[in-house]
Amino acid sequence: MGSKLTLLAAVAVLVAGLPATAHAAEAGKPCPEPVAAARCADGQLTDGTPYTFAKPVRWNGSVLVDLDFAAGGLASPLTKSLLDRGYAVGGTTRAISSWNIARAIDNQAEALGRFEAAFGRARYAIAEGRSMGGMVAAGVAQVHPGRFAAAIPMCGGLGGAVGQWNQKLDTVFTLKTLLFRDSALPVTGIPADVPGTQQQWLSATASAQATPAGKARIALAAAIGQLPGWGLAPDGSATPVPDDRDADGVEQGAFLALAGGPLPYLGQAVSSRRTIEQLSGGNPSWNTGVDYARQFASASPSLQNAVRRLYSRAGLDLRADFARLAAEPRISADPAAVRYLERGIVFTGDLRIPVLTVNGTGDQISTVAQQQSYGALVRQAGNESLLRQTYVQTAGHCTYTTGEQQAAVDRMLTRLRTGHWPDTSPRTMNALSVAADGVEGRYLSYVPPRFNRRYPA
Repeated sequence: MGSKLTLLAAVAVLVAGLPATAHAAEAGKPCPEPVAAARCADGQLTDGTPYTFAKPVRWNGSVLVDLDFAAGGLASPLTKSLLDRGYAVGGTTRAISSWNIARAIDNQAEALGRFEAAFGRARYAIAEGRSMGGMVAAGVAQVHPGRFAAAIPMCGGLGGAVGQWNQKLDTVFTLKTLLFRDSALPVTGIPADVPGTQQQWLSATASAQATPAGKARIALAAAIGQLPGWGLAPDGSATPVPDDRDADGVEQGAFLALAGGPLPYLGQAVSSRRTIEQLSGGNPSWNTGVDYARQFASASPSLQNAVRRLYSRAGLDLRADFARLAAEPRISADPAAVRYLERGIVFTGDLRIPVLTVNGTGDQISTVAQQQSYGALVRQAGNESLLRQTYVQTAGHCTYTTGEQQAAVDRMLTRLRTGHWPDTSPRTMNALSVAADGVEGRYLSYVPPRFNRRYPA
């Protein structure tokens, strides 16, 4: 009897030491098309958030956990690409957590636990996502480094929620003060009729775009808010990258980013602010003590040039408009609402696991200057060896190709396997990108402007 128990114990140890694929290959259930060859597991987390995971038959031991995966991720071309390369992939939705970023971060750790309960322990768990999912992935790296091996935040608001929404306040405040001061357009305190309020802001800005003075002041608001001077056409199609010296082209790009493209900055600034104000119980943003002339100096040279030339053409006095902005009554924040956003995530630079960021140079929602803030905090904390930041020349929010995203994931896996960063130069990233999907990659060398609303300052 004793020898039998010893044999059983030895078998148990052997099985426990095998890769999860060896003893959990039949776990889960068949996935639906178009990933029917994989095994899936789904359900709900403690707070009711849905989760879904897919694991390929030939698993490489890595799993990607994404805030938004359960909301249609199985049909994504990226999912197919990842599964074909041996990655398990899955995650949650933001439907319940919304702008409760702290809950969304914790949900990623709980979702990982559900994956491992179904399929066995992952060798490398990687937090990954786009937009709010990028912010959450970076938050996971800071909050749950013991559960995750790495993070890949793509197009995330890495200025943190407080800094990001202060920056959005600056843009809208400038527009309201210089163009729509006598209107009822709200800067904060967004009313329940969000679609109606969005349309009022977009229509007013489009009307201003038809005048020389309106164009000049739209360019100034974009410069202060550090928006890109490049955007997508209203139908979502790509537009040419404007020459930095082309004042009209840069201003048109800023208008598309602000109010004319398929996902306008102003639309998101209205809808998400309403949600945040409802969740936090007040206004979490302020501009008390802000010098907008100084913030203009942090804008990209192309937008600064456009502003000066368009002001001159319209016969406007830029100094006088800075004086108007300085004289306008400021907006104060509700301290409790600020604390709510702080609890979501304030990035500190405290990294213990590797992080690879990806951001578009023409992203109008997660403005690229926020990447500068994140990188500066990491360097200040002495953790620069754990961070690599990459940039893609693309207009619009999270408008990456499958190959560009696959390249980032593959580089991170190499980093985890070797313990050393592989080459993440644009040339290498683009070669990996085209190898993944046959589409030319758009990674480039880029230095973002200094983020003008770093928090804490």
